[in-house]
Amino acid sequence: MLFRRADNDRRDLDVDSEDINAEKMSRFIRMNELRLVTEYNPVTAVGVLHSSLEIHLLLITDKKSPEHPERMHRYRVAAELFEKKILFILVDINLKSNEQVMAYFKLKKSQLPALAIFYTPDEEHDVLPLDEFSVERVQDFCNTFLQRIQKKEEEQEKKAVNEEL
Repeated sequence: MLFRRADNDRRDLDVDSEDINAEKMSRFIRMNELRLVTEYNPVTAVGVLHSSLEIHLLLITDKKSPEHPERMHRYRVAAELFEKKILFILVDINLKSNEQVMAYFKLKKSQLPALAIFYTPDEEHDVLPLDEFSVERVQDFCNTFLQRIQKKEEEQEKKAVNEEL
């Protein structure tokens, strides 16, 4: 079994099968592990999409940029503030497979780096191009989105209660 710190979830490998080997076990771990900041790619996509966390924050950036190490440090600090609330994901624009992510959020390379926040139940999202990257900006962006989602859910609950009456 694999325990994930990022979303406080557990994943089990089916060991009833007699053909379990090191390669299959390694693939299971790579597919299902979620780190404080998980890099999005075709292998980790499975774990990201099956996360119990409904809000995903994507840092869409160029890993080859000279600012990348400092940007990642700040992103990890912000991730600790929202642990078990928001899944922090790194999307490297140098991977051809990640171009679809940029297209989904209607981003061009000239608008990067950018943050994209996504609420999985209704696909609501918001995008923030970043000219300056700080922990405080990430925190403010996340808090604003969380408040919007919370308000929306409260309104839906009120509506449901009113319909019951």
